[in-house]
Amino acid sequence: MITRARATALLVWLFLGALAALSVLAVLPPSARGVDAPPDEFSAQRAFADVEAVGSTVHPHGTAANDEVRDHLVERLTELGLEPEVVDGVGMSGRLGDQSRVAATQNVVATLPGTDPTKPLILMAHYDSAEVSHGGNDDGAGVATILETVRALAEGPALRNDVVVVLTDAEEACLCGAEAFVDADPRGADGGVVLNLEARGSAGPAIMFETSDGNADLVDAYATVPYPVGSSLAVEVYRILPNDTDFSPFLDDPAGRFTGLNTAYIDGSATYHAPQDTPERMSLASLQHHGANALALVRTLGDDDLTALATPSSTDATYFPLPGGVLARYPGWLVWPLALLALGAVAALAVVMGRRRDDDGARLAGPGRLALGFAAGLLPIVGAVLGSMGLWWLMVAVRPGYGEMLDPWQPWGFRVALLGIVALVVTGWFVGLRRRLGTPALVIGALGWLAVLGVVLAALTPGGSYLAALPALAGGVAGLVAVFAQSETARAVVVTVGAAVGVLVLAPVVLLFFPALGLATGAAPAVVAVLLGMALVPVLAVTLPLAGRAGGWLVGACGVLAVGAFGVGLAVDSFDAEHPEPTKLAYALDADDGTAWWVTDEADPSDWTAQYADSRTDLSGTFPMFHDDVWAGPAETADLPAPSVEVVSDETAGDERTLTLRVRPGDGEIGTAGALRYIELNSADITDQVLTASVAGRDVPVADDGVLDTRFYAPGADGFEAVVTVPAGDDLQLRVVSAGGGLDGLPGFDGRPDGIGVAGSHTSELVLVETTVVL
Repeated sequence: MITRARATALLVWLFLGALAALSVLAVLPPSARGVDAPPDEFSAQRAFADVEAVGSTVHPHGTAANDEVRDHLVERLTELGLEPEVVDGVGMSGRLGDQSRVAATQNVVATLPGTDPTKPLILMAHYDSAEVSHGGNDDGAGVATILETVRALAEGPALRNDVVVVLTDAEEACLCGAEAFVDADPRGADGGVVLNLEARGSAGPAIMFETSDGNADLVDAYATVPYPVGSSLAVEVYRILPNDTDFSPFLDDPAGRFTGLNTAYIDGSATYHAPQDTPERMSLASLQHHGANALALVRTLGDDDLTALATPSSTDATYFPLPGGVLARYPGWLVWPLALLALGAVAALAVVMGRRRDDDGARLAGPGRLALGFAAGLLPIVGAVLGSMGLWWLMVAVRPGYGEMLDPWQPWGFRVALLGIVALVVTGWFVGLRRRLGTPALVIGALGWLAVLGVVLAALTPGGSYLAALPALAGGVAGLVAVFAQSETARAVVVTVGAAVGVLVLAPVVLLFFPALGLATGAAPAVVAVLLGMALVPVLAVTLPLAGRAGGWLVGACGVLAVGAFGVGLAVDSFDAEHPEPTKLAYALDADDGTAWWVTDEADPSDWTAQYADSRTDLSGTFPMFHDDVWAGPAETADLPAPSVEVVSDETAGDERTLTLRVRPGDGEIGTAGALRYIELNSADITDQVLTASVAGRDVPVADDGVLDTRFYAPGADGFEAVVTVPAGDDLQLRVVSAGGGLDGLPGFDGRPDGIGVAGSHTSELVLVETTVVL
């Protein structure tokens, strides 16, 4: 027989489960629209034709295949009624410390004119692929989204503002196409608002993950899209990470001319930069999400006053998704008041509960017990972090190939296992300690840590404070009301309402954090999941009876979920020809003495890679791009051409010697990929007195210690010009390294068997030839 208490508990958990499901569904991509969709709407199926054109071949910057993609884009924009230009430029990125990266670029730029322009709206994606990738998603998705958006815009009234389409070159190499636009393209001279479209994977929702500073007004505009998915926490996290996209040069503009938003879908990361990033692996639902939001946002901003929006707002907004296509948001100045209110509400609840007495007059939770409960509240957080680390360790122990991946090919079994571990930690903590410390102490411990983290995050990452502060505030207020409730049912209803805030705020972020940081760094989604668990502790307190075996059954069920899901993950995900184990291997030749090595930067070489590179070796003195402790092994010497350096002019004026150099690749191919990736000039440990340098007309940075480290991507047969200044009377000594790609045909390379693949990495299939010159 179901008692009233059990019926109430069942209804409470069904309600919270349904709310969690609605919250998760709110951030999933919509169904793809077919070719029969209304002409003024975005259709993923229509856009997919351009994905197939862009992603049909591997096409890194500087290759003939990339030229063909560019020609296709010019043709498509012309068909859409625009007048595209191929803009030659030289871009440079200095975001890697003292190393500079330079490339000659060919952006495709076109303008959809507005009726009464304020500032331009810049719609941007890159058309080149990574070195071994087809680029079907990255960034065929962004390019196709822009083309279909332009087509749909033509079916409606003209916009007020100019929409400048910028399809950039050399993003994967160095963000150089975008930097060239910022540096020299007249269409960006007066600044504007930038919308960058990316993909880091093959599936998942299109997340607005990065903004310019002072984003409040732009976030208000983004909130008008039909399927808004974004969190101010994501912006804070991305600002900390070392990752970059074409959006970065616009943020780096010293004149501060640009504001904007950056959007990408990021699940299915096993395909990222890998040969498997092909059109057929794309989720059309993700493409639809990308495009439906992009089209709506272009229409909103295209008719807005971009003169105001191109200027940063006075504050960043805090924002997060809610069911029903709502993006909740509030101004940044509310972060601290809400965090302090949450701390105050939980402290007030602790005081009230500390004064409560049972029927015998004994305190339910004295100060000492409450303090112990708060101290114990740290255990679930630590346990979730350790559990996530243990899960990844076990996954790599069973399948070592996972060690080179952010996520497995099919990660959902393991993700559910991690959620099971978090649930096991939280329920085990609650059930194990409630008899010793009491339920009130554990409730205060859980809500207290949420409140403290809300304050900590307000100080360190303000956009993420809401994750802890809002659930703590709701839980604290609900607890205060529940203390004075007249019945158990009323108490259950009140704490459920408080916990519902935690579900709404935290459940979508758990889902979004899984692909964002992957199981390799599963501590992050585990911590967010444990925060959700702690927000639910008051509900556990009123629905889980102290007597009986319910607590033990609940803990056991969580353990069974974790173990069962792990087993499902292993059964569903495996390495095969379609989902190969990723491996990295490079070949490095010192042309001066004929010594050659196989090299890998795998953390722990796989069995296949270890056939070639099986010992720690310091190659940094010859090949500066390798750190001083890579895995390497001896290789046969291949007949590969070395780069050359010709002195065009050598002039001394006063105490400076200026050399103008022509740097050329050698005759013949380096590797079998058919294109030279870059030539690097590096003076480390040879010449530490370089004063100034320029490459292809762009001034490049020189380290404070006088070391030059620069790369020029995809040089043609004529190479590039470099100008280097050293003190008068000094020799200029340089290591010059040509980098190509493709290991097939190199002596001693036997190829990869089925089930062994190429990792999505800029060092995969790399072939290097180094020589030292003294000038």
